[in-house]
Amino acid sequence: MALLDDVLDASGGLARWNSLNRFTLHLSVGGTLFSSAGHAREFKDVTAEGSTRTQSVRFTGITGGEYSGSFQPDAITIESVDGEVLRTWRNPSLAFPNAGSDLLADELHLVFFCGVAIWNYLTSPFLLAHPDVVIEELPPWQDNAETWRRLRAQFPSSLITLAPEQIFYFDENALQRRTDHDLFGMKVAHHSWAHDSFGGIVVPTLRRAQALQPDGTVVAKPVLMDVEIFDAVFE
Repeated sequence: MALLDDVLDASGGLARWNSLNRFTLHLSVGGTLFSSAGHAREFKDVTAEGSTRTQSVRFTGITGGEYSGSFQPDAITIESVDGEVLRTWRNPSLAFPNAGSDLLADELHLVFFCGVAIWNYLTSPFLLAHPDVVIEELPPWQDNAETWRRLRAQFPSSLITLAPEQIFYFDENALQRRTDHDLFGMKVAHHSWAHDSFGGIVVPTLRRAQALQPDGTVVAKPVLMDVEIFDAVFE
């Protein structure tokens, strides 16, 4: 598909992405999804290390630097700074689709949600080239004076995502600018901007999730989720 080819090239190219195995991020995550659950500062100024090939992320420095948290599809763990496993949540994917607003009830839920979100954020748009992801180009979307092209993606059950169906928007430079999907019973839009190149891979360093009106316009407040990436290293 021509649009997907343009998008992959704009983000660094599929060949470069396929040569990579791991990433390390320095980032902060916040928003009302976290503050309303009592976790306003749990994911401020943390390190995320993960695989570009499998769904795996380890966060260091959560809860004010006291703990680490690990996300894998079959288990979430909370660990001490020296690596001792303190708590474990087995097979979290079974609970995720039905968790609703209780998803962020404690640190295990928080690590699960952030693990899914950050891994999917970082691997997009290359994840759209996965052989089991079904994509379809939609009519363009007018965003103020800009025209954004769109892809609808349907993800297989073998991948843990924030939603099985999502709509991706790309600007005139084929860079990802917005993603729409359902979350906790509401429709949300994730805007992304401030793209930067790290080792040849172009990443939006700022993301913001907000609720959507039925007509597709964004509700300005509250901001559900804010992600700021300060640095990224790919290996």
